[in-house]
Amino acid sequence: MTELKCTLCASTDLREGFVDDIGTARGFTSWVPGPLERGPLGGARVAGKQRLPVRAFRCADCSHLELFAHDD
Repeated sequence: MTELKCTLCASTDLREGFVDDIGTARGFTSWVPGPLERGPLGGARVAGKQRLPVRAFRCADCSHLELFAHDD
């Protein structure tokens, strides 16, 4: 993986954290490729689709948040 960099100020001092998801999979959120498709009850259709965990980093210099979804 290449060195992570803030896209706002170009700092490389990014602090890893997480985005809290209050849905059924508490404790993490995921990225699903493709456009959002809604099911009959209004929720996102994700069955059978690839899901990548989202990693969040906060820039120590400017507080900007960066989100990454690497397929490690």
